[in-house]
Amino acid sequence: MVDGNVKLEVCVDSVDGLNAAIAGGADRIELCSSLGLGGLTPGPGLMQVAAEAPIECHAMIRPRPGDFSVTGDDRQAMLADIAAAQRAGLAGVVLGALHSDSSLDEATLKILVDASAAMEKTLHRVFDLTADPVAALEQSVALGFKRILTSGQAAAAPDGAAVLAQLVKQSAQRIEIMAGGGVTLDSVPSLLSIGVDAIHASCSAPAPARMDCSLIGIDQRRVTDEALVARFKAELL
Repeated sequence: MVDGNVKLEVCVDSVDGLNAAIAGGADRIELCSSLGLGGLTPGPGLMQVAAEAPIECHAMIRPRPGDFSVTGDDRQAMLADIAAAQRAGLAGVVLGALHSDSSLDEATLKILVDASAAMEKTLHRVFDLTADPVAALEQSVALGFKRILTSGQAAAAPDGAAVLAQLVKQSAQRIEIMAGGGVTLDSVPSLLSIGVDAIHASCSAPAPARMDCSLIGIDQRRVTDEALVARFKAELL
């Protein structure tokens, strides 16, 4: 592992979630909006609050739901979102872009990485959609990414353990491998045995309903569970 310490990254999409993750002992935050859509760029207000947090917060840079093919308009929106994260004082950004042939869009990623300057860069689970993970890892290193968030190209990280192990070996401490996607408390020990550098989880639970909004299509949301964050963190100690 890159720095000898397995870290817990928790993805949140609200101030309440941010506070619960910090109180539970998270080492780093992936800051999003709309986790139910896979995570989109957080709003400027949430970025500003997160910038005052006592731990690193990295903003998801994803301006719309759906696929990861980046158009010129998408790129402009992503550059503006990166600038907003920089102005807020966040520590890092989470990026991804893919060609229709399932190869990384290196040209777009280079533009986004260069715009991020000294911020830490994480390649998100777009990595799991690449046709050639070996090549994608080498491209990520060359582009200057600090880490890759991956489930080992499976629906859930525990099912991608064999690929994750290969990625850890290939990385040779040049880039961090963070296991995420379907991670449960029970699966953490086996993931740690592979040698991953970090665990990524939502650590969420259904929120108690304060009002019924089903009539207008709003379902019950999930929120970060402080106690569950603490239990995940205890597995890493």
